[in-house]
Amino acid sequence: MSYRRGWIALFLFCLSMINYMDRIALSIAAKPIASEFKLTSVGMGYLFSSFIWSYALFLLPMGFLVDRFGTKRMAAAGIFVWSAATALTGTASSFVSLMCARLVMGAGESTSNPVGAKVIRQWIPADERGMVTSMFNSGSYAGPAICSIMLGSLIALFGWRISFVIAGAIGFVWLAAWLIFFNTPEKVRWLDTAERNKILAQRETKPANTLSQSNNPAGLLSLMRSPTLWGLAITQGCNVYTQYLFLTWLPSYLQATRHLSISHTGLFSAVPYAASVVLCILAGRLSDRYLKKSGVGTGRRRNAVALAMLTGATILTVPFTSNLFVLLLIFSITLTGIASTTSLNFALLNDLLPNSRDVAKAMAFVVVGGQIFGMIAPIATGYVIAATGSYDWAFGIAGLLLLVGATVVITMTRSPMLRNHDDDAANAQVAL
Repeated sequence: MSYRRGWIALFLFCLSMINYMDRIALSIAAKPIASEFKLTSVGMGYLFSSFIWSYALFLLPMGFLVDRFGTKRMAAAGIFVWSAATALTGTASSFVSLMCARLVMGAGESTSNPVGAKVIRQWIPADERGMVTSMFNSGSYAGPAICSIMLGSLIALFGWRISFVIAGAIGFVWLAAWLIFFNTPEKVRWLDTAERNKILAQRETKPANTLSQSNNPAGLLSLMRSPTLWGLAITQGCNVYTQYLFLTWLPSYLQATRHLSISHTGLFSAVPYAASVVLCILAGRLSDRYLKKSGVGTGRRRNAVALAMLTGATILTVPFTSNLFVLLLIFSITLTGIASTTSLNFALLNDLLPNSRDVAKAMAFVVVGGQIFGMIAPIATGYVIAATGSYDWAFGIAGLLLLVGATVVITMTRSPMLRNHDDDAANAQVAL
């Protein structure tokens, strides 16, 4: 991949990283916040989940807006809103003000995945898409790795409020660079002619066995007639449940059951997140190599998605170990599996979507599927802990959902998302 396209991948990596730094900030500060506002595990579950409510609500409108107004403006607006809301969380004086700040943050963050998918479709040749999507998604694991160490230390030294102010300020640095340097490959001045021509010639997907396609975008209602879109959304949901279990409850689990301090919790949490960043990018690269001969349009990337979910199901073994080193290994394997699943599932969406003008809205739909499960995870976990006094069933539910997701992606994503559905869906089966 050219270093110029590498700059785009770096932009996306940092966007996702900042997004998830701001998400996990509340989890790192959960203990002092719960103490200050006298919140139970159930109350913290609702607080953890609250940003996902607005995030999921705004995803589909943001998908349409990204397709309509473009990635540059919508990414800028989104990160401005969520960074400001993150910083203002540090000024919260009540549970209600905390909740409001998280809701605003969620609305702003709803731009990031539609923007990421659209930028990848605009900038990246189809045969590099798996690796770049993995780089984009791996930022969501680099963010918690960095944030766990940085904010854990800040909270230990200065209290929880300053951590939110610093986390929010980082987003404004990214915003300035984005406004100065980014545009579509047709418009940027720093792209040479040869590379521009390569991108424009090779960025479109040609799904195997598609029958009759037009150059017009399909619209979400037409895309929703395809079982493939629903399969991708359900797969995403089964995977995101585990992701949000880790994002919201892992620090509390380590402090309550393994008796780690806040600073040690940050260090322990950072290791599996950091490992998953490297291994997720490697998985994306291997999936591109796997599809080299058959082509991305065959949809065979679904096999890699299923394998990644089975890897993530290692979380089922957590209740059976008390050794911290073994636990660290299990968390690293699980996070690698769910990180790879997300990036590969997003790449599979692009593989099976003929028209680039449908990307943001289709991505928004798939991410909504994920967030429905994601908003349940923190609340369900809070009730499980309250009812059983243990985290064992929380990990068990997550592992079982990953097994369900592996089955769904293999069985429901076997056709490209076509616009001429009645005839095409009957005839456009893709090779395994």
